[in-house]
Amino acid sequence: MSEVLFEIRDLVKEFKGVTALDRVSTTIRRGEVVFIVGPSGSGKSTLLRCLNLLEIPTGGTISFRGRDVSTRRRLHKFRQQVGMVFQHFNLFPNLTIHRNITLAPVRTGKATPAEAAARADELLERIGLIGKKDAYPAQLSGGQKQRVAIVRALAMNPEVLLFDEPTSALDPEMVGEVLGLMKDLVRDGMTMVVVTHEIGFAAEVASRVIFMDHGRIAADGTPDEVIRHSPQPRIREFFSRVL
Repeated sequence: MSEVLFEIRDLVKEFKGVTALDRVSTTIRRGEVVFIVGPSGSGKSTLLRCLNLLEIPTGGTISFRGRDVSTRRRLHKFRQQVGMVFQHFNLFPNLTIHRNITLAPVRTGKATPAEAAARADELLERIGLIGKKDAYPAQLSGGQKQRVAIVRALAMNPEVLLFDEPTSALDPEMVGEVLGLMKDLVRDGMTMVVVTHEIGFAAEVASRVIFMDHGRIAADGTPDEVIRHSPQPRIREFFSRVL
């Protein structure tokens, strides 16, 4: 079995008395591609944001490589190891694409300016956007922005990439270019945790699927076990409506 990167135990998150996560427990191992799916309001994005401590748990623990990170000690160091790709890209609008990618590696001391620039060129070449390196985010399409957001996260050489509905803000014709890049990352062996409504994509590339409902994990298994052949009527009904 591969190394456990994340271990989540009895995780609880409440917002003004409303329980968004109700004693959630699971693990994420190195090399896994875990898709978190389920109905709106089921706690998917809250769980993902808790993994990166963008939301602070109300209870329970989150350990990363055996160290409890829910205490928020050395938070900056932890976040250098866990990349995040957001629904709305979160690129800096006043910086060029190249600068968006090089900023964090240089600021954190992970790379010299020359090393960061070379890595940015390599990543932009990979996604076919080297010609846009001096452009600004407003000059890019939604699909281009999201691909830049992904390679910006990759520039930090993270152990894990977290994706929070990476295609939901895109026009349908732009979704494919982002999913194509994500497939490349799967082939590269990147550990990924993805919240998405792209159920067909999850069925194709996930190593595990977590189905959430009412703040709890209702199912956790392979795409066959969860998406295609779940014994639970509630889950079968959900996938019959979205596939």
